[in-house]
Amino acid sequence: MTESDLLLAYERIKEPFFTKRRFKHADLVKLLDKCSFQKEEIGQSFEGRAIYKIKLGAGKTQVLLWSQMHGNEATATMAIFDILNFFAASSNSFVEDILTGLTLHFVPMLNPDGAERFTRRTAQQIDMNRDALALVCPESKLLKKLQEKLKPAFSFNLHDQNVRYSAGATKNQAAISFLATAYNEATDWNENRTKAMQVICEMNAVLQDIIPNKVGRFSDEFEPRAFGDNIQKWGSSLILIESGGYDSDHEKMYLRKLNFLIILKALESIKNDTYKTRTLADYNAIPTNQKYLFDLLIRNIKMDGEILDIGINKDEVNIDNATDFEFKSTVEDMGDLSTFWGIEEFDATGFVLSPLSEFSQLLTSYKVKKEDLGRLEFEKKANFALTKNGELCYLVLNGEFIAVPS
Repeated sequence: MTESDLLLAYERIKEPFFTKRRFKHADLVKLLDKCSFQKEEIGQSFEGRAIYKIKLGAGKTQVLLWSQMHGNEATATMAIFDILNFFAASSNSFVEDILTGLTLHFVPMLNPDGAERFTRRTAQQIDMNRDALALVCPESKLLKKLQEKLKPAFSFNLHDQNVRYSAGATKNQAAISFLATAYNEATDWNENRTKAMQVICEMNAVLQDIIPNKVGRFSDEFEPRAFGDNIQKWGSSLILIESGGYDSDHEKMYLRKLNFLIILKALESIKNDTYKTRTLADYNAIPTNQKYLFDLLIRNIKMDGEILDIGINKDEVNIDNATDFEFKSTVEDMGDLSTFWGIEEFDATGFVLSPLSEFSQLLTSYKVKKEDLGRLEFEKKANFALTKNGELCYLVLNGEFIAVPS
């Protein structure tokens, strides 16, 4: 199937339950109850939540895919259920070829305790992706055991990354990033790592047709405690996929769709061995992830009589028992930010920065707190006004840029 065919099919089969990234283990169990493929409880988390594996296909080549090793990285979990829906609803040569050539093992939520809190770490407050050697967490022991039992030819380690990574030293957000993890300090290329790199190049080629220049590549510095690096060393071709940011798609629904597409195209490429034509030069052409972005960049604003730039970031804070979030803004940097970009930018040439206290009589409708009316400060919440010729034109409230009606 072509990329267009798969994207068209996606709109018919995508799992309707998912409308946001914050969901619980109980929600996953309900979805698994409806799943027609072979399901198995393969272990339990530290707090006793069941961890499941779904198996489909009957091919010789074993492929293992897991998501939510970090509990707050749920984009690929949603895509996994979309993929399961696709296989369940489709009967064509594309599906038949994959399921006769490969055996697929999906672990959609490896860290259910972290997912319950929508936090990165396990209930033991450990980063599971730094626990491949010590194996302190039961979830880590489970993944190691699964790897030893299945001996997968390919493994997909599915993550989310910070939305402020750029694809190289550019203004482009890294919507999706990849890594063929190193297996030793020298970052050598053996057969297993080369195969992972080649499959990544297949996925990158698909994405360049859809989101050109918005794909990144992580540094391959060896991390001896990480599962990705060790699984590569243990003999499986390990492919790391990171879902980053795409404009204002805070719930990552578009990136979920892209995960669906590239994982299926990767599986097709593995089945047909088409990835083998890709070269290290193709892989190195993917720009490395860099940190050149702010969530909001105000350029050329006058403050205290001088012209400067203000870089503002907004971090998600869980609310409502980690079923939703609100933003907490921070003035991340001030001064000459000409070498950086903003996901959202405003050229404030001709505008003056003023504290909100000068316009308190106008702010009742914006629900500004008294403590937010003071002077703008580095590493504090981003609350200020932009004026021109003494008139209030814009507000920045907790990092949100708002035009004031005239």
